[in-house]
Order: sequence, then structure tokens, then C-alpha cells
Amino acid sequence: MKRSVALAAALLVGLTSAGSLPGAAFADGGPAGGHDDGGGRGHHRGSEGAVFVQTNKAEGNTIKVYERDDDGQLSKAGEYETGGLGGFTIGAPVDALASQGSLIYHRGLLFAVNAGSNTVTVFDVDGTRLHKRQVIWSGGLLPVSVTVRDHLVYVLNAGGEGSVQGFELDKGRLSPIHGANRSLGLHNGNPPAFMTAPAQVKIDPEGEFVLVSTKAANVMFSYEIGRHGELSRQPVISDAGSTPFGFTFDSEDSVLVTESGSNEVSRFEIDDDGALDQFGPSVPNGQQAPCWIQRVGDYFYVANAGSSTISAYKVDDDGKLQLVHAVAADTGGGSIDMTTSDGFLYVQNAAAGNVQGYEVNDDGSLRLVTTVEGLPKFTDGIGMEGIAAS
Repeated sequence: MKRSVALAAALLVGLTSAGSLPGAAFADGGPAGGHDDGGGRGHHRGSEGAVFVQTNKAEGNTIKVYERDDDGQLSKAGEYETGGLGGFTIGAPVDALASQGSLIYHRGLLFAVNAGSNTVTVFDVDGTRLHKRQVIWSGGLLPVSVTVRDHLVYVLNAGGEGSVQGFELDKGRLSPIHGANRSLGLHNGNPPAFMTAPAQVKIDPEGEFVLVSTKAANVMFSYEIGRHGELSRQPVISDAGSTPFGFTFDSEDSVLVTESGSNEVSRFEIDDDGALDQFGPSVPNGQQAPCWIQRVGDYFYVANAGSSTISAYKVDDDGKLQLVHAVAADTGGGSIDMTTSDGFLYVQNAAAGNVQGYEVNDDGSLRLVTTVEGLPKFTDGIGMEGIAAS
């Protein structure tokens, strides 16, 4: 097991449980449909859907909506205000929020962070139309990532000490859970520096733990989830390689983590107590700054922001992680966040100010099928970040 005992002890000093105070909420929407935000299957069903892009504009955050046809093509379908402000981390090279999962689609609902106003917006999704249902305090400073499973929602706040806040989801509305606000003890400013800001929060497939990646601390936190969504007072802290950033799951008890500091991807098994055991060696891809990871069918695609490329990985029958294509696509525009819809992979290119859509071939290679322009380019430390799909 890769464990950082000294660092874990240092981080645990000062870890506190903070109170949960509800923020203002505003409703305006109707009933939602049903669809999950899991990875694609790699097979096209011939159905249409939507891709949602968060502009993260400092003067007013918005969500741009694109209709997806059964060939993966995108066309403009509208833009909606979140009721909050975009935000940034200090010194971000191309990704303002320095995170994965800032915009999440889940069973007819869309969850967006408003990093500049410390709130989260919940939308009802009706095809390509959004109806604002609620704007609520995130439980901390500079929210950058959201995770949803059934009736539980957890938000990662990157500012200050950093924190995780849990919410109960009932009829499309969030309410804070008592005992589900936990400090990460990171002692950052607000806004935090890019490298010291935590990167992602996600619930494991079994619904037992909330995991958080920390970048500069080189560890991941695992909080056990209680019966009513409350979180354990102290996390289990595991070494997760060099600058762990984005992560996703390949099975019920295994997680793939990008190591943006060493340009590798690693696979870990989750122990019964939430600790991470590394399975096999980390696998480099020869690219620069692999940060985001998205599963599509049998393949795991990694966005390399420094190289503006996408790499493809696969886990074989023995559980061994393999690099399939070091460069499955050259995006040419500062590749950051990704999403999948009906077997297509959609990549957010912050420097270029566009989104590209790729068809996933049987061998894991990618074929460009659509590009939409006119999105906010990363400039002066801020730009778009967050992409999701129905």
C-alpha cells in the first residue's frame, strides 16, 4: 500500500467538522426526467441528447446547451444563467477551477458550481431546455467539484482550508446534511493557488465513501458515508502518487487516478476502510499534464492540458492498466474537462475556446466528428470549465 503516514498525520492536525448553514434557494422549474451521469457504453443507440458547457464567466456564470444528434454533431440550443458568478484559482495555467466535475448531469438534473459566489445551482433538464430550480450555499469557499449518487450530493470547496459539504437531494432540491461538512485542513487562501487547491470529489460505486484528490499534498482523502449521509469525522488518507488530479472508477472497488506531476495514470483498489492500495505500476503516457479522465465503454481517456492531446488507456482481464494510444487525438487547444454521451467523447479546449466531439472506435482510437466555437477562451487567469452530457 502506498501510504504517506507523516503527511497524513500533519494533515489530520486541525481537521475539523464545520457547521452547515443553508443558503438562499430559488425555485423555478418543473419535473425532471431520468438518466444517469455514468460513462458511455461505446455503442451508439441512435438517440439524441444534449451537451452542457459551463462558461464560468466572472461577471455571471452561464451554461451553454448544445443539441447532439445521433451522429454526434452538436448545434447551439441556448444559454442559461446560473444565478451565480464564475471563479478561479491563482496561477492556473489553462483551467481556471483546477478541478474535475464542476458540472454534473444526473437523472434529469444538472448541478453547476458558482465558484465566485460560493453557491451551487440545480437545474431541471427538459431536453435542451434548462429550468433553474435552486441556488444554494456550497457550505464553504470556492466550490469546484460536485458528485451525485441517488439522494446524496457532495460538493468540494477549494478555498481556505478546503471542505466537503454533503446535501440530501429530494424532489430536485438540496438541503444540507447535519454532520456532513468536513474540513480538509489545507490552510489555503481564498482563492487558493492552483497547485494547492483540491481537485475532485466523488462517491465510490458502492456508495460507502466520498473520495477527494488533493494535488500538491499527493494524497487522497476517503470519508466513510454514514446512514444518513453524514461523513466520518476523520478521513483515511492514502498516498496517491505525484499530484493526483482527476479520477474515475473501473469497477466497484477500483479507481484510476491521473498523476499530473509525473504524467502517469495509476490504478488503486479501495480497501474496506477506504484506504487505497496501488495495483501494478503507474503507467506513463509521454504527454504533459494529464489531469482529467473519462470512461467511455472499455476505454479511459485522459486529457493532457500541457500537450493538448487525449490519451487512451484500458484495463485488461488481469486488472493491469495499459496505455493503448499515447495520442488518440491532438486537440490543439489546451484540453481540459471531458464528458461522454451515447458513446461519443466531448472535450473542452480552454485555450482554443471550443468543444470537440469524437467518435470512439472499437480499437480505442478517436475520430473527430464535430467542433463548436465561440466559447470563452482562457485569458487573464479565468476561462470556461465544466462539461456534462445527457
